Amino acid sequence: MARVLVIGGGGREHALAWKLLQSPKVERLFVAPGNAGTAEIAENVPIHFTEVQDLLAFAQQERIDLTVIGQEAASEAGVVDEFLQAGMAVFGPSRAAARIETSKAFAKELMRANRIPTAPFRSFDNYQAALSGLADRSFPAVIKASGLAEGKGVVVAGTFEQAREAVLKLMVAKRFGASGDTVVIEDFLLGQEISVHAFCDDRTAVLFPASQDHKQAYDGDKGPNTGGMGVIAPVPWVTRGHLDTIEARIVQPALDGLRREHAGFVGCLYPGLMIDGDTVKVVEFNARFGDPEAQTYMRLLDGDLYEILDACTRGELDPKDVTWKSGAAISVAAVSDGYPGSYKKGMPISGIGKASSEPEVVIFHGGTIRDQGALRTAGGRVLYVTAVGSDLNDARRKAYDAIHCISFDGMNFRTDIGLRQTPELAPGQSSGRPETRPSEPEHS
Repeated sequence: MARVLVIGGGGREHALAWKLLQSPKVERLFVAPGNAGTAEIAENVPIHFTEVQDLLAFAQQERIDLTVIGQEAASEAGVVDEFLQAGMAVFGPSRAAARIETSKAFAKELMRANRIPTAPFRSFDNYQAALSGLADRSFPAVIKASGLAEGKGVVVAGTFEQAREAVLKLMVAKRFGASGDTVVIEDFLLGQEISVHAFCDDRTAVLFPASQDHKQAYDGDKGPNTGGMGVIAPVPWVTRGHLDTIEARIVQPALDGLRREHAGFVGCLYPGLMIDGDTVKVVEFNARFGDPEAQTYMRLLDGDLYEILDACTRGELDPKDVTWKSGAAISVAAVSDGYPGSYKKGMPISGIGKASSEPEVVIFHGGTIRDQGALRTAGGRVLYVTAVGSDLNDARRKAYDAIHCISFDGMNFRTDIGLRQTPELAPGQSSGRPETRPSEPEHS
């Protein structure tokens, strides 16, 4: 029987914990630091996900058999490297492998070296050189801080002046600190964005179904970008041909390329992709489960998550063990008023019991706390109402029936998650990804 530690504190980690506990091999489960939802099914540990030595000491003391990295900052902080050095099994990429997410410049060079389709680009570590690069190109263009910037270091510039201002903020004003020491300037991609995850054991990759997040705050893909307002999977218009292309030309070459860089990847590789007809190009790579994609995927996964993750750490991932339920799944985020800007915390939450009465509805907690016995809000994305159904419309109906049972002061949610079921762009949709998603590292 296994003792498992999940590192992170949002809806993604709640979903992973929920699925791990379905394995008959999991005896005891810890989540660091967790939230009010994980506290109901596991044991929360008050250690931040970047406190490497404290996490390692806890794992050794509790004789943890498998550690699962949820929050990407843990990999960047070196949690995986320290755990591996101590001889502990961990599902998640080393700091070197995580560069595919933590350094956009590294990721783009990896894609170029391995002929992975992506937008043409140039990288700059000097402000004047970046300005010269802007003078030589057409617009719109996408300006990206190379390092992690809580998802906010990306700007689509329609003019030279907008691009110059973006580079100035990143490289000179240091709006995101060292993350902007290097910038990537690339072409604007047309199409509709989806994502695909893959379990990886360094050599073998097994793809998930395609998913699609809805990033803008308001219906009709309007308003500011958020950490994700809802996800559907599978995506009805993504074909077998698309998935074959993603596996053969994107995921496997990335895995092989990282190994040649002496940065073998064990974990969840998650490319954000732009699809335009039959053409698939990489927007960016992520080195962990998506949030809120994981909340939807865990509702569809039919295999034993513990056995899959454990096999990945041993280099023995078997594609036959990764199976998926038929039908569709959806997650809808209930968020605080003002999100993704400033918002109040501590609002009492009611109605979760009634919302969960439908057998095919599961509610995952993001930013929640329990204070003096009352469940309260503690973040921007507070809850994720997930549902499975025979098809996407069935899942949508169940999720929205459930979310209408929940209330807290200022609660907002999008009413159109999953309505766009064709590859055509919805009115007002940005196809160039004006900024990537904020990761909300403290409160999901």
